[in-house]
This record gives sequence, C-alpha cells and structure tokens, in this order.
Amino acid sequence: MVRVRFAPSPTGQLHIGGARTALFNYLFAKKHNGKFILRIEDTDLERSREEWAEGIMRSLRWLGIEWDEGPDVGGEFGPYFQSQRKEIYLEYIQKLLVEGKAYYCFCTQEEIEREREMARQQKIPYKYSKKCRNISLEEAKKRIKNGEKAVVRIKAPVEGTTVVHDIIRGDVEFSNDQLDDFIILKSDGNPTYNFVCVIDDYLMKISHVIRAEEHLSNTPKQLIIYEALNIQPPQFAHVPMILAPDRSKLSKRHGATSVEEFFENGYLKEAIVNYLLLLGWSPGEDRTIISLDEAIQKFELEKVSKNAAIYDINKLTWINGYYLKEIDLDDLYERMKYFYSKNGIDISSFDKEYVKSVLKLVREKVKTLVEVVSASIYFFDSNYEYEQKGVEKYFTPDNLKNLQLLLDDLKNIKPFSAEEIEKLVRRKAEELNTKAANIIHTIRMCISGRTVTPGLFEMMEVLGKDEVINRIEKTLKMFS
Repeated sequence: MVRVRFAPSPTGQLHIGGARTALFNYLFAKKHNGKFILRIEDTDLERSREEWAEGIMRSLRWLGIEWDEGPDVGGEFGPYFQSQRKEIYLEYIQKLLVEGKAYYCFCTQEEIEREREMARQQKIPYKYSKKCRNISLEEAKKRIKNGEKAVVRIKAPVEGTTVVHDIIRGDVEFSNDQLDDFIILKSDGNPTYNFVCVIDDYLMKISHVIRAEEHLSNTPKQLIIYEALNIQPPQFAHVPMILAPDRSKLSKRHGATSVEEFFENGYLKEAIVNYLLLLGWSPGEDRTIISLDEAIQKFELEKVSKNAAIYDINKLTWINGYYLKEIDLDDLYERMKYFYSKNGIDISSFDKEYVKSVLKLVREKVKTLVEVVSASIYFFDSNYEYEQKGVEKYFTPDNLKNLQLLLDDLKNIKPFSAEEIEKLVRRKAEELNTKAANIIHTIRMCISGRTVTPGLFEMMEVLGKDEVINRIEKTLKMFS
C-alpha cells in the first residue's frame, strides 16, 4: 500500500516550498488510494514551537490538504510528534551498539576542532578520524558510568558507493570514502535528524519519501542506517527547488513566501494550489488552469522535473484573478467577511444581495481579495475623501451646474437600471450641449470620491437610486 508523509519542522510558518512538497505527497497518495501521514519533526527543541505546528496544520487544512494520520487525528503508528518518540529511537540505537554497527565517541569539542583545523591546513574536506571506532562497548559503558560525555556514531562504509534510486532523478551515486562516521545520538541524549527520520519512516511503513531536493544529500546517510538495521528503505523522490526569478534562494526579500502571508494578502486557496502544481510538474497540453481533482487523476512522479522551478508572483496573481472571477458569489461573500472586517466594515450588517452585487461588479478588474476591499470600500461607507486630481479636473462650475440639471430626471427614472441611466445621461449631455464624459466623470467623483471605478452605470444601479441621489446632493452642497 502507498503510504507517504509530510514531515515539517515547527520552526516557522508553512513556506511555499513545504506546501508544494505536502501537495505532491497528497496527490500521490490520492492517486494510488494510499494514505497521507502528517508527522511533526520537532527534534530541534530550541527552535520548535507548538504554535508553529498548529499554524502549519491550519495552513495545510486551509489549502484543502487533509491527512489520514497525524498529531490531531491519531492513527495506529503514533505518536506523530518526534519529541514524543525518544524511547523508540534509543531502543534502535542500543541495537546498533550491541551489534557493533555503531560506537560511543568520547572526543571533545576541542579535539574535533583540532582535527578540523588540520584538514583546513591540508585543504582537504574534514572527516572524523574514527579514533574511538574500536573502543569496546563494555569499556565505553564504564567510561560513561564514570561521568564522561559521549556521542554515538554509526560505522559508515569506507569504500564502494552508496546509490540513491530516485524516481525523479534516476540513480544518484555517492562515494563512500566521502562519508563520515556521522553522529546518530548527541551527547545531550537526543538522536539526530537522519536517524529519527529512518526509524519513523520504517515504523510508519512509509512506502515513498517525496521531499525537497535539499534532502538528497541526507539520503546516503539514511541508506547507511537502513543497511545497518537490515531494513528495506522506501522509494525516494526528490522534487526540485523553488528559486526566485533571479535564480537565487527564495527569501523574504522576494515578497510573501509563506502560505499564511498569501492568505493575508488576499490570495485564494484554489489559486495557490493551482500555482503550486505548476512548480516542477505540468498537466501537459501547455495548460495553466487545473483543479485539484483533475491533478489527482493526472499526477505522476516520473513527470516531475529535475530542474529548479522559478517562482513568479505575477503568474500566481494572474491565476488568482482567474479564480476570483469564477468563484461562487456566496462563497466569495463568506471569504470577504474577514478582509472587510480588517478595514472596519461588517458586511453582514448590509443586505447580503447588495454585497454580492458589489462583489460581482468589482471582482472583474481586480486580482486579490485585498484589492476587492480597496476597490469597493465606498459602497459601504459614504464618508469618503475626494481625490484632489478629480476635484480639480471634474468639479468645474459648468459640470456641477449640468449635474444639478440632471438631478430631477435621475430622481424620476424608472427602473433605476444601468441601461436606463446610461440612456438618460447621454440624452441629457446632448440637450446641454456637453460631452457625456464630463457628466459621467463628475457623477463618478460625486458617488465614490474616485476617478477610477467599475462601470459607472452598473455602479449606480448597485448603489440604488436613494443612495446615488443623496451622495450627489451632498457633493453639490460641498463644492457648489
């Protein structure tokens, strides 16, 4: 059975790279009717925080990535926090020590530093000298009993090669003479990342490890641990890195990089998932828009690219604009409550149909939910300021006088629809021997305070006759 895992460290928010890894694991599990496991790798006790773990789970759920087993849903292979599994790891370390496949190392930090300095002087890569490799377990235990500090190192092979069979990259060879007798248990009694990964993947019956390319260099070490324990490793697939447009490492200076930031910036989860799918994988046919359900049907690890994916915020924003126009208005209404509330507006205090008609009108020209708010705030608050350039350009004595002459006709118009309003405005412009644009821009400034809005006549219909008349009369009083 296919069993995959996403194993984040709770040391910060869920990064876009982590979200893409989780998504590829989720797709692979769903495609093969397998299980998707969430495991929290909180072995870095100094930097790990429970609130970060909760934030990561919240971000995954928001994206629609649900797990079959994990910290909050349980499962038969728990616990799913590594910090709660220490006793399990220590059992396996004991096994390797007893079998002579690992050993206690008593070298002090100063001794290791001297070895490093010698390697630096000789201009060769540092490798531990293995001077404690042949200390017997009996002697080592006596020394520990007498209060000496020790780490545990694995006996790595000294010749030959370790081959990673990678589904995406093919066979990747590592020369064993480059490998060290690396540490699997620190002197503070905590096992290291590479060791706990292997034990957890084995005990949780993980069939495929799909993870970021930066973990490829850890894989030979993990294969050595599998070999020492005489257990079958899972299949590996290392997905490409996500780089910034200048091909540097993606960081804060390139804008939002965490799922939480994208949410706060008004991106839709459907757009983010769609965009993540395109970072290193393609549904074929040169398509940009693809749903999660369709991706599950089409996803194949063999079709994931080896090459780094380039992060393009403009492409994500374009995709977001597409989904914003397609989303059901009732759904959009619910999602917008939070963004309006950040601007002090409670849309649930307005008629729901009114709010939906506002959203329908403004979403055509914007790309994010934050932009929806800024493009529509005057629909919910008539105490707006007037753009100075618009006041100077359109609030001329002639324009304001013509608008006053239009008011009675506006009051009597039935129905108060975009079509009828447009007919009236164009007819009145002819009567008054002025350009329709002069009247249109002046009304726009009166009822919104802005020079740029959605189509004026549609906007007037949505605001309704009473509100439009009130706003025009208020403005005429102020500027006449």
